[in-house]
Amino acid sequence: MFVELNRKIYLMQLSKTEEELMNIVWKLKKAFMKDLLDAYPEPKPATTTVATLLKRMADKGFVAYNSFGRSREYYPLVKKKDYFSKHVNGLIKNFFNDSASQFASFFTRETDLTKEELEDLKALIDNEIKKK
Repeated sequence: MFVELNRKIYLMQLSKTEEELMNIVWKLKKAFMKDLLDAYPEPKPATTTVATLLKRMADKGFVAYNSFGRSREYYPLVKKKDYFSKHVNGLIKNFFNDSASQFASFFTRETDLTKEELEDLKALIDNEIKKK
């Protein structure tokens, strides 16, 4: 993931646990620690664990916070779409020889898409072709 900080671009990735927390932050848009903990499924992580993850994510430039006394309200700095777009593009580059068509072929053959989902995909592709 590319994150721009002070006009420098850094390549950053989130760990699996950071990604799980980031999904909660994206969903809530703004959240205090209590909100984040409440959004976790059982078994919930310890407050200190979430605090550590938030610190690492802030250091990487994915989240920031506003202070309200001793409380912090966290919010995302990176859009979910941008993060996953970089992920998918990296996947295409590293595993499909930088070929989106190889990726699309693999995706349509190796996933359990229904006929309706395949038709929806076809409509999306047809729409993109018309735009070009």
